[in-house]
Amino acid sequence: MENVSYLLRVTLTDRPGSLGLLAVELGALGADIRSLEVVERGDGFAVDDVVVDLPGGALPDTLITAAEAVDGVRVDSLRPFTGKLDLHQELELIDAVAGARGDRLQVLSDLAPRSLHVSWAMVVTRSGDEPVRLAASGGAPETPLTRADWLPLDTARDFGDRADWIPGPWRELDTTLAAAPLGTGTKALLLGRVGGPDFRPSEVARLGHLTGIISGLVHPA
Repeated sequence: MENVSYLLRVTLTDRPGSLGLLAVELGALGADIRSLEVVERGDGFAVDDVVVDLPGGALPDTLITAAEAVDGVRVDSLRPFTGKLDLHQELELIDAVAGARGDRLQVLSDLAPRSLHVSWAMVVTRSGDEPVRLAASGGAPETPLTRADWLPLDTARDFGDRADWIPGPWRELDTTLAAAPLGTGTKALLLGRVGGPDFRPSEVARLGHLTGIISGLVHPA
């Protein structure tokens, strides 16, 4: 039976040996660590994204149990992973949008989920008081936005999963949201993570930097 890959986000005490102990616990399950990315570092802690291969048939919840057996480790989220954990994906996203001959907003929406480790992406704007969906990736919710009074947007923002404008079906799926302006901010790239994890401040800052670069490529009004 083939291995299955998972993306494990952990918060751990930032001290020598913590990752080694985590690797030992995961290895005892037969899990193989493929890659690791430091998402954020704070005062005495670190948030890491760890991609692990688990033998087929093994229960994914065992990864949570093993990780949290290490003193100072908390699992923020666990979800299937089909891409590769590589910051070069952001450069590939920029190149793909720049080289697109068709709808660049659609290309941005299609590729953003894999590059930014989210469930879905869409580009939204407003026509008067009505939100308008300009493009969306596969997996984006069918339930439309009925409010977007946060537009225009002047900086990247983390909206969490409880903002009053979020449609009920999105909240029921514990979808946490973040957005960043495109151009003048009348358009925005809206990202959703179904079931979390929450967006870290460093991720929001990186999102804002990325859309700042892409804004000049999609020529928003």
